[in-house]
Amino acid sequence: MLAEFLKKSFDKYFNAPIEAWEEFSELCEPISFEKDEIIKSQNTTEKYFYFIIKGSAGIFLWKENNFVCLDFAFENSACCDYMSLLTKEPTELEVVALEKSEMVKISRENFYELGKKSIGQIIMKISAEDSFIEKQKQQIELLTKSSKERYEILQRKFPDIHQRIAQKHIASYLGITPQSLSRIRNTAN
Repeated sequence: MLAEFLKKSFDKYFNAPIEAWEEFSELCEPISFEKDEIIKSQNTTEKYFYFIIKGSAGIFLWKENNFVCLDFAFENSACCDYMSLLTKEPTELEVVALEKSEMVKISRENFYELGKKSIGQIIMKISAEDSFIEKQKQQIELLTKSSKERYEILQRKFPDIHQRIAQKHIASYLGITPQSLSRIRNTAN
């Protein structure tokens, strides 16, 4: 069942045979997180690559006197401190479950073993490319769009985000205060 779920999630990027996903799923271990549970603490090294079955997570960075939300991840997507996973070094990033979540995790060692197989290389390459493209889009939007335009883009991308994610995290992701987000939401309705 996990293999079929993974295949369905990745088919839009690359239609790998079910056998590849069965092999991948054998390396995975199910794990659950409560809302606001820390998945990976800041200044530690990432040990796992996560794939979200149900729920959401956020990646945060401590700035001045609070955490700033850098990214969200929802079901059917990967989530981890990817920089730390690749460099095998601690980072200042913290990964937090934003809802009660069900995920599967694969250890860094098994993640690299998967990468030694041709199908694993393709899956890892596509995942990295998609992540890079999304981060570039986010940076471009931050520099070229107004906060209202960024909010509208976020709404289109995640229509039910307000029912799932705390307003303070959404505002932080957009680079605005929660009060500014309230004003934008009120003018949008």
